[in-house]
Amino acid sequence: MLEILLLALALAADAFAVSITIGSTHKDYSKQQFLNMALLIGLYFGVAQGVMPLLGYALGVTLVGWLAEWSSWIAFIILVALGAKMLYESRSNDEDEVRININHRTLFSLAIATSLDAMAAGFTLNLLEINAYLACLIIALVTGVLSILGAYIGRQSGNWLGSWAEAAGGLILIAIGVNMVV
Repeated sequence: MLEILLLALALAADAFAVSITIGSTHKDYSKQQFLNMALLIGLYFGVAQGVMPLLGYALGVTLVGWLAEWSSWIAFIILVALGAKMLYESRSNDEDEVRININHRTLFSLAIATSLDAMAAGFTLNLLEINAYLACLIIALVTGVLSILGAYIGRQSGNWLGSWAEAAGGLILIAIGVNMVV
């Protein structure tokens, strides 16, 4: 269960970081407008983060028979690569504040973009011998809640916290990957 929670936190980091950015650029919204926006962000990001690992899991289940003897190393490589990518992206973000126009198309695009890592990580669910449906539900809930929270934190603090969250998520993915081969 701890692995599922850590995986959920790591995968939610991208969505959390984007939510902070969105929140920081919409400080002028009324409380009701901001609440509506934050709930939509949580819904879009949570659903995408919950569905994408299932797609990766389905692919992983079909291939696991062929890859059984290499499964720990494959999971290690995928998780460490995703973690390293997140660490790199956390350091290469443009610091200029750009207001993100919030509409359904934008939220859908951002949700898909931030959940591609979750699809790749979903491949490892079978290799980790984790209940995929429970994991995806927890990933969706954690992402949804952290995305709503991220929007509010962004409204109060600004962009600097988003890069930190993405770096922390990368480190968690690397740690889970290392745990696979140790």
